[in-house]
Amino acid sequence: MREFMLLAALAIALVSCGKSESTATETVESLAANPERLKTLRQQCRLERAKLGDELCNRVAEATNRRFFGDGKVPYTPSKEAPKF
Repeated sequence: MREFMLLAALAIALVSCGKSESTATETVESLAANPERLKTLRQQCRLERAKLGDELCNRVAEATNRRFFGDGKVPYTPSKEAPKF
């Protein structure tokens, strides 16, 4: 009987420690590279931020900013002609 209880407790522990949600492992880089997933998560963050959590929604916002602004390494290239006022 004791062995059965030990095995049952071990089985329950293994099931509860199973594969976690994929949203917990989403990185800013992976979200920025996958626009469809980013769009879906942005919508979910707007509607149910408490359910998804601040950490994931902050990563979604950062990935959105990176897609919009780029990596920030684009050099400034002024026009060849001076502006005429």
